[in-house]
Amino acid sequence: MNGVRLAGVDREMSGRHRQEMAQLHYRKAVSSDVPAIIALLADDVLGTMREQVGPAIDARYATAFAEIDADPNQYLCVVEDGDAIVGTLQLTFIRGLSRTGALRGQIEAVRVASNRRGERIGEAMFEWAIEECRARGCSIVQLTTDKSRSDAHRFYDSLGFRDTHLGYKLNI
Repeated sequence: MNGVRLAGVDREMSGRHRQEMAQLHYRKAVSSDVPAIIALLADDVLGTMREQVGPAIDARYATAFAEIDADPNQYLCVVEDGDAIVGTLQLTFIRGLSRTGALRGQIEAVRVASNRRGERIGEAMFEWAIEECRARGCSIVQLTTDKSRSDAHRFYDSLGFRDTHLGYKLNI
């Protein structure tokens, strides 16, 4: 049987599903992707409150994209199915002195297009992201998630992630 291995968890995948997931294309975002990425970020309950979607792109998004794109420790990914962008995530690679100088992969801003949720695209995206982290030499992959996202918490648990730390934020 063929399966996907995510963080120590085996998941069986049908031949049809493997074929569909093989059609997904992962690539580094380019500036022309920014409107689609913003739309994905805004396409949920929390995102509608924090993102600014409109006919003109707020200049702050362009500035942020330019900084992310220039940083070798950042990988802003878009996931395509044919000509459509169906997902996005951002990988940040963080070197620290703890864990004997370990490199960590931080996965953030994960979104799947609302009309494509339930198709296991998110699972495929995490498989890809974890493999990217392995390829870069990361010894740990981590993420943060809003406390209110109970569905996301169940999803991350199902992938083998564990809620081992408590995070704090201060808006300044």
